[in-house]
Amino acid sequence: MRSYLLHRLWQSLVTLILATMVVFLGIRALPGDPALALAGEERDPASLAAIRERYGLDEPLLLQYWKFVSNSVRGDLGTSIRTDTPVTELLATALPVTLELSLLSLLVAVLLGVATGVAAAVRRGKLTEWIANALALTSLSIPNFWLGLMAILYLAVAVRLFPASGYVPFFENPIANLHHLVLPSLVIGTGLAAVVMRQTRSSMLEALSADYIRTARAKGLSTSAVILRHALRNSLIVVVTIVGLQLGALISGAVVTERIFGLPGFGKLTIDSVFQRDYPVIQAVVLVTATAYIVINLLVDLLYSVIDPRIRVRGREA
Repeated sequence: MRSYLLHRLWQSLVTLILATMVVFLGIRALPGDPALALAGEERDPASLAAIRERYGLDEPLLLQYWKFVSNSVRGDLGTSIRTDTPVTELLATALPVTLELSLLSLLVAVLLGVATGVAAAVRRGKLTEWIANALALTSLSIPNFWLGLMAILYLAVAVRLFPASGYVPFFENPIANLHHLVLPSLVIGTGLAAVVMRQTRSSMLEALSADYIRTARAKGLSTSAVILRHALRNSLIVVVTIVGLQLGALISGAVVTERIFGLPGFGKLTIDSVFQRDYPVIQAVVLVTATAYIVINLLVDLLYSVIDPRIRVRGREA
């Protein structure tokens, strides 16, 4: 287990370094100059040179990258070119919003996906399976932005059940906080629920045809006990893996939904920073997202290796 953990940590570190290099060089390859955006109307050479010197934009790329990495290791992510605010303060404001939205979306996806997946497997060949498959296919086919606009139009504007946009911090008013996050969580969670449903159904069908299920039924256990205590419990191994991987994707993938519902999370911060060529903020957002994705993947792999020891063996051989 120790060698497997060291192997995965080394892989994660290499992945993180490559991700930061790609992002760092990619941002600087974008057209536009942040010094021009910051200088506004006063675009004389002296002002532009002063801005570039202040933010280190006139230094060689290799030196800029080294400073970015070494400062990030010490917890210093720089200062926003656009707002002149420490990047850590901007992240501390935006990250909780995105994390809360991601966790609520994941909760919606697990509840809907596992329930419909189990129903489709248990009622295989019946109308229930056909409806569950049709709903999953529909959810996968509908883009999140369109579903978000329809939710605002009908549930927020026409029926007035939920607010169309805005955000209230949880510790300021928990009820209002959840009220504002219901629609965006449903929009993101519905699409993810289709993936969870299909994985749950597939795993449940495999489990229901296994020998230990026939043995459990032969012992006289009730149908609910066989499904919940034996088939579903073993099927959740795959579902947990999928959910863990999707959480990492949610943190970076909620950009469009946050923008539609006016949430001050990573989505708004990223888009505003890209338009203003705010290099330090873009780098920090991608660094945090990549780190979260890698850490979650690492935890999922370790959890999976605990459940199935054969994974550790294959990992060492690789």
